[in-house]
Amino acid sequence: MSAGEPIVAIVGGGFSGAATAFHLARLLPAGASEIVVIEPREGLGYGLAYSTGDPSHRTNVPASRMTLISGQDSHFADWLERTSAIADDAGIIAANGALYPQRRIFGRYVEDHLQRFLQSKTIRHVRSAVASVERSGERYRLILADGAALVADALVIATTHPPPALPLALQSVAGKAGLVANPYDLERLEAVGRNDNVLIVGTGLTSADVIATLHRKGHRGRITALSRHGYRSRGHALKAVDPAGDFTTLPSRSATVLLRRIRTAIATAARAGEDWHPVLDAVRRQGQVIWQALPLAEQRRLVRHLRALWDVHRFRVAPQIMDVLDRQVAEGRLAYRAASIVGADQIDGRIRVRQQLRGQRRLIAEAFDSVIVTTGPAHADILRTRTAIAALARMGLARLDPIGLGLETDSQGRAVGTSGRPFGSIFVSGPLARGSVGELMGIPEVTAHAERIAAEIHHWLGYQDGLAS
Repeated sequence: MSAGEPIVAIVGGGFSGAATAFHLARLLPAGASEIVVIEPREGLGYGLAYSTGDPSHRTNVPASRMTLISGQDSHFADWLERTSAIADDAGIIAANGALYPQRRIFGRYVEDHLQRFLQSKTIRHVRSAVASVERSGERYRLILADGAALVADALVIATTHPPPALPLALQSVAGKAGLVANPYDLERLEAVGRNDNVLIVGTGLTSADVIATLHRKGHRGRITALSRHGYRSRGHALKAVDPAGDFTTLPSRSATVLLRRIRTAIATAARAGEDWHPVLDAVRRQGQVIWQALPLAEQRRLVRHLRALWDVHRFRVAPQIMDVLDRQVAEGRLAYRAASIVGADQIDGRIRVRQQLRGQRRLIAEAFDSVIVTTGPAHADILRTRTAIAALARMGLARLDPIGLGLETDSQGRAVGTSGRPFGSIFVSGPLARGSVGELMGIPEVTAHAERIAAEIHHWLGYQDGLAS
């Protein structure tokens, strides 16, 4: 480590990066280190998920379950009560009384709690992106997108997953009118015609967000949401129930045995008059222990065969959005389809998509005015789309995890290099570490992970129990 005040650079200032900076700042004595967060957005804490300006995009879980500080479950909800952040949001209250605020409000909450550290200059926000990284002795030289550079003693990779990649079968219409390859491009979504026949590729949470956006802008045409399995994102339980099931005592070593245990627990809950929600909530809470107990081959089987089914039960839509989806299905304007796209071309200004229905050999073709891609993150593209991570990989300081979900880390959250050994001054915070950690997508899990990474950096800097070692 260099002489003088060490610098910790956090690459990415969405929720993961902001939470890591927040907790590290809370741990460190005044003046012990400079924390620099490199994030191109104006505010810290928003990231991709919480920077949306669309009022129809709401948090996917109630405010009472979202917090920046583990163990203080009502931290966000208490902040909402103290501020006027939701004063003009007439639709925030769900039928069961739970609050589902507009998503951007959560970003504002995180930003608000960083202010004292920004004002004291404990945390410094650099509005740029990291284009590349070089070694400079024992330190790192970060080359920023605007041409500037900064030097750091430790790195925290806290970037988000890569955006969806255009499916191979749609490459033939790349750049054509009517194709929306980026579902977060609100300007392109606003351009979708009121009566357009729309194909949405993907049936998860992003698909639900797009449907809510189209509904808000008065779209009245037909929407087909397509995915290989045709699974539709589920909603929340009508009443709050404690998680039910123990999957960590003698955790399963086989994906098949794990699935059997979960199904048995759901059947037990059904006999007691409950549905699947409390069981899947227990699986989520115990997810990291469950995941880490599985051998690598079984982890791969789980991802290959059960991930789609898990995702639609794990990632639930807000009741307000579920009402939109249910109503459009009932009116015949929204249909879910299990099929694979096998090809596409443009004809008469529309995009004709050839599809193979699941379980059938025949092909169907249908022309759409708009095709919107909402498939999941392109995990395999991390080294292509995240040039700073690619630079670390070229130097042997980081590598993809063997599951293909992100970056490999050790139990202390340190990046594992191409040699198979962790590199002590590079840490990974947030969902990019999920292949090594397990369940790491929800706010409670990401918060707890950010706290752990902050504690590891605190220890790496030479502090133990708040005192220099």
